[in-house]
Amino acid sequence: MTHILITGGCGFIGRHVAEELREHGYRVRVLDVFVEQVHGDAAHAPDGVELVRADVRDKAAVQNALAGVDGVVHLAAEVGVGQSMYEIARYVSGNDLGTAVLLEAMIDMPVRRIVVASSMSVYGEGLYVSQSGERFERVRRRPGDIRQGRWDPAGPNGETLQSAPTDEEKPVDLASIYALTKYAQERAVLIFGEAYGVEAVALRLFNVFGPGQALSNPYTGVLANFASRLINGQPPTIFEDGRQRRDFVHVRDVARAFRLALEQSEAPGHVINIGSGRAYAISQVATLLAEAMGVPEIMPEILGKARSGDIRNCFADISKARDLLGFEPQHRLESSLDELAGWVRQAQAIDRGAEMRRQLEERGLVS
Repeated sequence: MTHILITGGCGFIGRHVAEELREHGYRVRVLDVFVEQVHGDAAHAPDGVELVRADVRDKAAVQNALAGVDGVVHLAAEVGVGQSMYEIARYVSGNDLGTAVLLEAMIDMPVRRIVVASSMSVYGEGLYVSQSGERFERVRRRPGDIRQGRWDPAGPNGETLQSAPTDEEKPVDLASIYALTKYAQERAVLIFGEAYGVEAVALRLFNVFGPGQALSNPYTGVLANFASRLINGQPPTIFEDGRQRRDFVHVRDVARAFRLALEQSEAPGHVINIGSGRAYAISQVATLLAEAMGVPEIMPEILGKARSGDIRNCFADISKARDLLGFEPQHRLESSLDELAGWVRQAQAIDRGAEMRRQLEERGLVS
């Protein structure tokens, strides 16, 4: 493959994927509609790529964008768990209809391989094990427990559970509209690939961070939200008790994973986790970022409330990515925060965190 179309190629991840591919000799075309919430005023294509400015739901535009390409990276999507819970039609249309239009347009095109961005959100809660080592794959928190501030899931008989790295064998458990749409995207791509003989790969991305993330979009990644608050002299706001754990993977590692997924012969037909393989408490991350930004005196605000659709713990087992892609993370969170802080200082960040919280509370999505 030499010529790749990236849908959503002007977004945070898309720009890094475009750079990664160009550095390795690929011709790159990007299709992007430039959503104001995501792109703000930075509506321009990455350097050295051909731009098709159009919506992925525009079949004629997508057909034109596919002309002459032999690989597709499908990133175009509405992003964010919280917003998906009340802008349901927007998320289902952008993510699922958009993917359907793309796949229909590919039927008569000589595309060899498609790699779609899925999400760790499809797992719901991550994997848990009991003290005896028994595996619990479908753990859910009870609303009554959450309202009482009992944040950690328990076993069916109330037993204490320990969170564990989540592998791809864990069944999905969709806890938000966003997760539902991402699962539909990955399944549609894999079903299409099998039916039409197109090599198809789905990458389940964990929490992606790095320079270039939309700082004024309150529904983007948690680190960008924290950075927007801190640069404006406000404390990061953290739901629950701050001890929930996530996996943070650098955007350059993610970009490399997409390139490997286009290249490696063992990848087609598989769903593959892309994360760092490490777990971080959210409050710990907020404190580390405040230190990197030179404002250690700004302590996180722990809300003691939960958002509808949120889960407690989920972090990646990346054994499959190592085996099938030869993927190994190169940028640890701890050693990347100075870089992120430096970029934030040069960027314009409008803090919309309070607005996001108000929108959720008004709709009864915070308890």
